[in-house]
Amino acid sequence: MTMKGVVNIDDLRKLAKKRLPRAAYDFIEGGTDDEVGLDTNEQAFRHARIVPRRLIDVSVRDQSAMLFGRSYSSPIGIAPTGLAGMFRHGADIMLAEAAREANVPFVMSGASTGSIEDLGRLAPDHGWYQLYSAKDPSISEDIIKRASDARLKTLVFTVDAPEGSNRERNIRNGWGWPPKPTWKIKFEALRHPTWMMHWLQHGSPYFDNWVKYAGPTASAEKVADFVAYQLKSPMTWEHVERYRDLWKGNFVLKGIMHPDDAVRARSLGLDGIIVSNHGARQFDKAPSPLEVLPAICDAVGDKVTVMLDGGIRRGVDALIAICMGAKFVFQGRPTLYGVTASGVAGAAKALAIFHREIDISMAQIGATKIADLGPHFLMWKQEEDSRRNGR
Repeated sequence: MTMKGVVNIDDLRKLAKKRLPRAAYDFIEGGTDDEVGLDTNEQAFRHARIVPRRLIDVSVRDQSAMLFGRSYSSPIGIAPTGLAGMFRHGADIMLAEAAREANVPFVMSGASTGSIEDLGRLAPDHGWYQLYSAKDPSISEDIIKRASDARLKTLVFTVDAPEGSNRERNIRNGWGWPPKPTWKIKFEALRHPTWMMHWLQHGSPYFDNWVKYAGPTASAEKVADFVAYQLKSPMTWEHVERYRDLWKGNFVLKGIMHPDDAVRARSLGLDGIIVSNHGARQFDKAPSPLEVLPAICDAVGDKVTVMLDGGIRRGVDALIAICMGAKFVFQGRPTLYGVTASGVAGAAKALAIFHREIDISMAQIGATKIADLGPHFLMWKQEEDSRRNGR
């Protein structure tokens, strides 16, 4: 699809919705239970305010950000989004390519349809890998080794999916886990011929990183069943310690929402945490990551790199999170909309939109570089909280 007329992330969302059958679009867009959490995540940013500073020369602006000793062109990366290849064949590697060209990090999902090895060949300096704990510990250990052999620098252990969630959109659409298009879904997909032709040409995508464990002759459906079984595995702090010992690069926990968990992560020598509620896809009554971010930053200080994902739809949202203590942010659905709509060009468009919005917002608030941002831009909120608390 052409990118002509695309101005913001919502335009990309509409293009993705137009291309996909309903069940596939709902898989991207949906949350769990009543889907209150989806609105909670976005409303947290909508209610936040930045107070601009004036009479500052903002003619030259630099939004580059340092993360684990590397400079990225913008403080916003691509979060892991599972099953991207169902929405466009090869989407995971397309996302990696867009991230490399934009000089931002991309986290390949543990449920990706692209391989660790392909990521390492294409973007070793920009590709991170998301680890899910497998029931068979030898699989997790081998995946860690493969990520190291692929020269990836950062491993992200996601800990906020202890059980499958109640995603009612998927249930109503007959789209279970592992996702398998039913005849009803295929019939509705006839209204989306471009997607349908790609699906008929390529078939159901494989979970490429799991093929060697399911067996070289396993069909895509058998591999998906194997993944579903393996991911029903308990996760404990002992797993964190074990994976930390095995992985010699940057080790990040994703899904931390409580300050006490952040403190424990710090005590185990982790390099970073991503404050996240899994895009509101696991537990509907959790607070937004933005709401808990300040308490987590206060709890760990500068001993751990604190990042955030969840609810980011505008470039200014990244600035809000950074003012509140995050060192970097990630978004998932926006670039997934882009790659679904138009492949690498669509993902690149999403990143370019964020880059432009961040640049304009920095000028508007009087910040010439990311290091300028901080709680002083949120002074009104601190004063309002003080008044409410009688201080």
